[in-house]
Amino acid sequence: MPSANSEQVTIVSIYPALLGTYGDAGNVLALRHRAALHGLEARIIEVAAGEPIPAQGDLYVLGGGEDSAQTAAARGISADGNLASAAAGGAAVLAICAGYQLLGEYFPDATGQPATGLGMIDIRTDRLPRRAVGELAAESLIPGLPRLTGYENHGGATHLGAEVQPLARVLAGVGNGDGTEGAVAGHILGTYLHGPGLARNPALADLLLGWCIGRELEPIEEPDVEALREERLRTVLGEAWNRPA
Repeated sequence: MPSANSEQVTIVSIYPALLGTYGDAGNVLALRHRAALHGLEARIIEVAAGEPIPAQGDLYVLGGGEDSAQTAAARGISADGNLASAAAGGAAVLAICAGYQLLGEYFPDATGQPATGLGMIDIRTDRLPRRAVGELAAESLIPGLPRLTGYENHGGATHLGAEVQPLARVLAGVGNGDGTEGAVAGHILGTYLHGPGLARNPALADLLLGWCIGRELEPIEEPDVEALREERLRTVLGEAWNRPA
């Protein structure tokens, strides 16, 4: 549930060691940094595998991991049901790659067989014909959000049901595997963007923080970050990087 103090945000990092293969723990650092820029107090709670998940967070963050770690994480998270309860109560969730997949109905385990997910959003994941590895650029489908940049490393094809919307349309890379990238359902946001994704896309961090406090945050540009974004988008998209898709 949202904090009583609307200017304080409690961020729960779920299993950062288990779901931290691709440096996604950096998303929590990016959230803390952006919160400070906006004058918000960020309280960070790290939950190790085997520990109960706090029920009173404002924003829950899950990262990527290998197949066995993903299956273990799904089992651990489902044990107390607190993540699903918090999301149902209005808390925000950011889930990256394996964390994104395990929020759905099922995902492939290490043998390629369907493993039961958390059933929190209307998605299902099976195998891509070929693993997606490389830069990922996408045109956001959320009004006011700029193009998204990151990298992907996954073998999953994620199929979105009627109750979710794609986060973005792929410009370069694979994403979900059907021309879309990620999924949004209420205040739950899943994506394949590593990088870390929020370090490369601070407006996405601001969106999540805004969900937590119930108001839209004013844009704050950081020149170094914008230079990195421009370099990555220009490299991936060529001369079309700054033209409307």
